Amino acid sequence: MILALFTAGTVSAVQVPDTAYGNIAVDEEVALSHEKIAVDQTESIVRSYFADIPIMIEVARCESTFTHTLADGSVLKGRVDNDDTGVMQINKRYHQETALAMDLDVYDIYDNMAYARYLYERQGTQPWSASMPCWGQLAANY
Repeated sequence: MILALFTAGTVSAVQVPDTAYGNIAVDEEVALSHEKIAVDQTESIVRSYFADIPIMIEVARCESTFTHTLADGSVLKGRVDNDDTGVMQINKRYHQETALAMDLDVYDIYDNMAYARYLYERQGTQPWSASMPCWGQLAANY
């Protein structure tokens, strides 16, 4: 697979192998320069960032089990759709252009969540409807 890397304002294409990580695929070459964040740290970051939108905390739990980076520093990728990226599983195919125009890097945990907030403010939880069986019953509580 060819993947574009975005670092320091430059774009480069690389051939990237995928490996399985549970039910999620890992892009081994992407974002090794990003800070490694343990799952317990990621959960705390997500809970703090979305304290005002609790359903988005549940979406993150269901989409990524609060995982943004893996032990090797690579950013979590979707297994079913390899374009799903990071803790909020932002799909690059649909959202990369807009994220870049907003000066957001979906490989960065904070930018990933900022773009998720942008989506939520415009479309609610619809962009994460595929994981609704996981978080949907909790939505009534929020």
